[in-house]
This record gives sequence, structure tokens and C-alpha cells, in this order.
Amino acid sequence: MKPLKQDAADPVAEDRATATVDELYRSHGSWLEGALRRRFGRAVTEIAEDLVQETYLRLSLRAVSMAIERPRALLMRIASNLALDHLRRRSVGERALSRLSVQRPSSPHGSAEPLAAVELNDVIFSLPEPLRDVFVLSRFGGLTYEEIADHVGLSVKTVEWRMSKALALCAERLRGEKA
Repeated sequence: MKPLKQDAADPVAEDRATATVDELYRSHGSWLEGALRRRFGRAVTEIAEDLVQETYLRLSLRAVSMAIERPRALLMRIASNLALDHLRRRSVGERALSRLSVQRPSSPHGSAEPLAAVELNDVIFSLPEPLRDVFVLSRFGGLTYEEIADHVGLSVKTVEWRMSKALALCAERLRGEKA
């Protein structure tokens, strides 16, 4: 990639960079989505379109200051990094959730402790996914809000909001089940 000779603050240069990203999207968007599906298979099939959009968004933030010599290589590198980040986040969340997995007692006369764990498990699994991910990473993954923000790609304020919302929903649901 070579820097463009135009000043990055120059609106004409910004329009050219935007046009370049638009042209790249039109000419390589479907190829990129297919390449992601081939490379990562079922792991990203559901989110391939989102990864393509995020790739072009990230590219548009940088395209003002650079000319792109090998667009497919650059697009695939950005998209692959995004896909790997997504898979890593999902893997961490799944590992943390699997630690929560509790076998239901076979007898209704089992102790109260496993039943409480099952109730808590059910409450956590019933949280919306964005709230559940933050909750699990914090409470069971041992990550700080800053680490979660970096890991998931959110602001610390958003992580704090999601965590407080998750805690409020857990408390509400546990109170509702006890009443």
C-alpha cells in the first residue's frame, strides 16, 4: 500500500477514497463473502455478510490515506482477522458456558444446592446473547470490564451497561422464580 499524495483532509481525496471503497465493494463483495464461507465453513456461514460489511467499514476508515495495490489480499486479511476474532470470542463464551453446565438431579429429592445451580444456570442461559456474553466473561471468565471491551470490541461504558442490565435481569428472574 502506498500513501496517496493528496492531503487526507482534502474532501476531493476523501471522495476518491470513498468511491474506491464503493467500487471495491461492488467488484469484490460477493467474492469476499464466498471466500469467507469456503475458508471458515459453517463457523461463519451465519455471519459472513456481517463480516463483509465490517471489512468494508474498517477499510473505509483507512482508505483515505492509502492506495490499494492488491485489494483481494487486503480484503481477505481484514475479513479473516474479523472472522478469527469472532470465533475466538465465541469459543471463550462457549467454554465459560460449558463450565456452567450442571446436570439436573435424577431424583427430585436431591439436595437444594444442585437445584439452585440449575435455576441460576437457566437464568443465565435465558439472558439475551450480548448480555450473557459480557456476564459470563466477567463472572466466569474472570475478565475485567476493560479486558471484555477489548476482547469483544465494545466500549467500556457499553460493557458496564450490559453487565448492569444482565445483573438486573438475573435478579428480577430469580426473585420472580422464588416468589
